[in-house]
Amino acid sequence: MKRTTSSVRILSMAAIAVLAAGLAACGSGGGGGNASAALTAKGPIKIWYSNNEYEVKWGKEMVASWNEAHPDQKIDAQEIPAGKSSEETIGAAITAGNAPCLVFNTAPVAVPQFQKQGGLVALDSFPDGVQYVKDRTGDLADQYKSADGKLYQLPWKSNPVVLFYNKDLFTKAGLDPENPKLGTESELLDTARTLVNSGAAQKAIWPSPAGDYFQSWFDFYPFYAANSKGTQLIEDGKATFDDSQGKQVAAMFATLYKENLASKEVYQGDSFAEGKSAMALAGPWAIASYKDKVNWGTVPIPGTQKQDKSYTFSDAKNVGLYSACKNQATAWEVLKFATSKDEDGKLLSETGQMPMRKDLPTTYADYFAANPLYKDFADQASRTVEVPNVTNSVQIWQTFRDAWNKSVIFANQSIDDAFKAAADKINQLAAQK
Repeated sequence: MKRTTSSVRILSMAAIAVLAAGLAACGSGGGGGNASAALTAKGPIKIWYSNNEYEVKWGKEMVASWNEAHPDQKIDAQEIPAGKSSEETIGAAITAGNAPCLVFNTAPVAVPQFQKQGGLVALDSFPDGVQYVKDRTGDLADQYKSADGKLYQLPWKSNPVVLFYNKDLFTKAGLDPENPKLGTESELLDTARTLVNSGAAQKAIWPSPAGDYFQSWFDFYPFYAANSKGTQLIEDGKATFDDSQGKQVAAMFATLYKENLASKEVYQGDSFAEGKSAMALAGPWAIASYKDKVNWGTVPIPGTQKQDKSYTFSDAKNVGLYSACKNQATAWEVLKFATSKDEDGKLLSETGQMPMRKDLPTTYADYFAANPLYKDFADQASRTVEVPNVTNSVQIWQTFRDAWNKSVIFANQSIDDAFKAAADKINQLAAQK
């Protein structure tokens, strides 16, 4: 998958697509009759990691450190093979029985399908599996459990989505760039009108209007998380968004589109970095991209009411251990090594992405003291909402996206009717096994 809103977002989705894809085959053959033996087997393994330059650097260093200390259990690592999407690449590898042992940045939305294919190993299978995840990640890990209560992915790193704004364009519009009025959805609308009507910006904000299922993670979902104080799209098997909080978010965006404060056209590039839009939804990965391009600031995603501690979408990328792996005991030890306190610290310092660890701000206090631009993201990382881990996850998000585009962006159907129909269909999809 790739985001079409900007080159920055395309790069971030490459971090999903690349890291979510499989790198190389871990041994040969599938995870069939020798599954129990594989759980305790040790030896060489293969992994896939991202083609994002910062994560490649981290990955190569991590692999070199492991290989130096474990000459009889070496890692053979490569970037994810090219394909239409990372999910298709991994799915095909599962079907062929040659998926790698570990794929770093497995997309949470794809986990239910990979699990259904029999391609993933439950981390609960290892004696210390559940406790390790709990000790490292805490309660946030509960969002990543599958319907059977098991963990088929290790929560690895998140990119909490916040609202970036261009201080220079705010100043040009006569707005206070140091204390922007963006604390509520109502304030955001008023500010958006001022930005565009003053001529300071072509558009106030430019989320992609494309119909890809994942685009709703970068317009609706962060605002719904903020509005609902951390509610997922589906809870207890039922759609949640057809409520007052969800419809309020929809109404706000419908107003942005109706008043031409947001564009109905896909921007081929980065509208925020190029000064075409005054605001953007992005995570900490964007800091390096906007450096020297935009005089930016950030605020938490606003809700209908002002909040001290707002929720948002996690934009997480995780690690899967795949059943084709013949030496799963080694793969598990590598996974723990790669997500240790030291390695997580290196990942943070080299990529700016937030390891999913308890007490992140205090664990790496020195880093955040030296890099204050990332401090708010570390705080926000403890209040994130993930995509629901349910059957037919991609179809569910596509159903929602179709309803969103039809009602909110293009106003071809009322929000009430579109959301009701989408919720009914999503309830049916979520109920399927």
